[in-house]
Amino acid sequence: MKKIYLIIMHDTETNQVINFNGQHPENILGLHFENNKYIIRAYLPIAQEAWIEIEGQSFSMHELTNKLFVYSGENKIGSYKISYRDESGYINTFYDPYNFVDLLSDYDLYLFRRGELYQSYKTFGAHLTSYNKVNGVRFVVWAPNAKAVSVVGNFNHWISGMNPMMNINDSGIFALFIPGLIENEVYKYSIKSKNDIIKMKTDPFAFYNEKRPRTSSIVVNNEYKWSDTSWINNNKRNKGAISIYEMHLGSWIKKNNEFYTYREIAEPLINYIKKLKFTHVEFLPLTEYPLDISWGYQAINYFSPTSRYGNPEDFKYLINELHKNNIGVIMDFVEAHFPDDDYGLSMFDGTHLFDYSDPRKGKTPDWGTNIFDFGKNEVRSFLISAVIFWIDVYHIDGIRMDAVTSMIYLDFSRKPGEWIPNIYGKNENLEAISFLTELNHTVHNHYKNVVTIAEESSSYNGITSKNGMDFNYKWNMGWMHDTLDFFSTDPLYRKFRISNLTFTIVYAYSEKYILPISHDEVVYGKKSLFSKMPGNDELKFKNIKLFLSYMFAYPGKKLLFMGSEFGQKEEWDVLNELHWEEFKNNEKIFKLLSDLNELYRNNGDFINDDDFSWVDFNDKINTVISFMRGNILCVFNFTPVIRENYCIGVDLSGKYKEILNTDDIQYNGSGILNKDIISKNHSMHNKNNSIEITLPSLGAIFIKRC
Repeated sequence: MKKIYLIIMHDTETNQVINFNGQHPENILGLHFENNKYIIRAYLPIAQEAWIEIEGQSFSMHELTNKLFVYSGENKIGSYKISYRDESGYINTFYDPYNFVDLLSDYDLYLFRRGELYQSYKTFGAHLTSYNKVNGVRFVVWAPNAKAVSVVGNFNHWISGMNPMMNINDSGIFALFIPGLIENEVYKYSIKSKNDIIKMKTDPFAFYNEKRPRTSSIVVNNEYKWSDTSWINNNKRNKGAISIYEMHLGSWIKKNNEFYTYREIAEPLINYIKKLKFTHVEFLPLTEYPLDISWGYQAINYFSPTSRYGNPEDFKYLINELHKNNIGVIMDFVEAHFPDDDYGLSMFDGTHLFDYSDPRKGKTPDWGTNIFDFGKNEVRSFLISAVIFWIDVYHIDGIRMDAVTSMIYLDFSRKPGEWIPNIYGKNENLEAISFLTELNHTVHNHYKNVVTIAEESSSYNGITSKNGMDFNYKWNMGWMHDTLDFFSTDPLYRKFRISNLTFTIVYAYSEKYILPISHDEVVYGKKSLFSKMPGNDELKFKNIKLFLSYMFAYPGKKLLFMGSEFGQKEEWDVLNELHWEEFKNNEKIFKLLSDLNELYRNNGDFINDDDFSWVDFNDKINTVISFMRGNILCVFNFTPVIRENYCIGVDLSGKYKEILNTDDIQYNGSGILNKDIISKNHSMHNKNNSIEITLPSLGAIFIKRC
């Protein structure tokens, strides 16, 4: 080898590189022309010796100080590689990362700072790419308050500062292209705060992460060969009937107490949903999270499907197969808050980068988590991009936003003095409201067939209004609470509480609603849907059939959590699969629900939520209510007493047909049905005609004119 030595020092910046204190390693490292010499410097903390390779020739590098190696020469240098031998004798050879400095678009940086880079995942994170025909991975991370940032991984022995990142245009956005890295590389960001504390952080924009308890990010290729084009291009998807099977993927079914993978669960899940005839499946959060018992509601990585069930390609396979079978996919998403886990977003660059710094605004009293700073433009770019990412990259059909109420009220679960009023002295978080509105507008402007759904329990006006927050739907928590409260009442006393049911119609059209019987209603001692019902087992099952029929007849889209479809007796346990041994004994409920879904999906009377009118809501003595859904008469008997010759008014004379009766033998009923229903010229319920029918005990019947 030819040995050429030169000492040219930039003391301050050199020390910053060596001590991992600087933000512009490119000023020292890489190729430079100084004092009429071509200088190459490399910081190689584990090197015993180092050299450069230029057009097949090797030139030694001199250790200038503390593992900073330098080469100088008078001849112009084109493409070159750096090689070093570590103490084990292993030789590593690579293109110099600090010869690749033009990594980001100024316009992207500008939009990100404005909160308008809605596909920021294309800029940030780890991307397989090439520069000047050199393949590698480009890393980009936002850490404006860090003293220094570096990429660490197996490729550099997890040594902080060995691959320091460049603060692009002093924007607080750090970037580095590392040649030679390939897919499945494991990495983190080593971030040194202003107070000289170094922490290893997962990539906020990571597209894949190690399976817990490991926490590193993994380089992946987001490309996938989709075959769901006909589904995606169908403008009728997410229109009309929407009935959702909500599920926790890890506890639906297991094998030897282990998780099914995304691929393994695809076939049994699709067959199951098709038999039930739900239009959609909604997954509890699948963004990467550390703790199983959080159900996914304490997310760490917002762009990464949890590795518990496989890799990103596996998850895409599951969604693709669901779409090919005409089943929509809704993903539960947590944009309200994030946990304190040290490797995640919390104090990311040594400061409250992603959350409000004042705990009166930035800490949730109930969950001890951190509330996103919705007024910070970069955080808005991050969160909106996270939603867009799942639509773009994973073909998600809808997003359900968790805990929206906690976002829009500054005093949510806080006592007086524990919260900060807004500029008008009120309790609305104007920044969160603005953020949610912008998010919804952005989704709807770019994706006409994607729905956004709010879990929101307050009386805040305009959640689903285009002039308000612009969600497509809101969970009807009032209906859920009042209806379950009524059904849990002993039938003997239901006549005193029938207003619980009838009052709900007063606000049924104040927003566009989904009727939710969700995971939240079957945990933590709230009991399963079966156990909420009064009476012995026989009466409980009758009540479940009555409840489901009432739910599907009532205005609003439908959502039912797994296990309720066959009346599981015990409440949901995230650590165990559903009680499938109960299914065979209770499959008649499954059959009824399948038929209800079919009726709902195939009848515009049920689909059009505006097609509702009362027939009778005053029969408290018999505890019977009846209403019309378009041309379908729906009658409900909430007591375990058979009502014979029950008279109900109808508009038109003629023959009527019973299209569903929960007492049908096929639903494990006693077979009390109504046949040959012919109207009488007898006015009733302000209608010119009437019919007489038999109401089975704790039964629901749907009737339509022939």
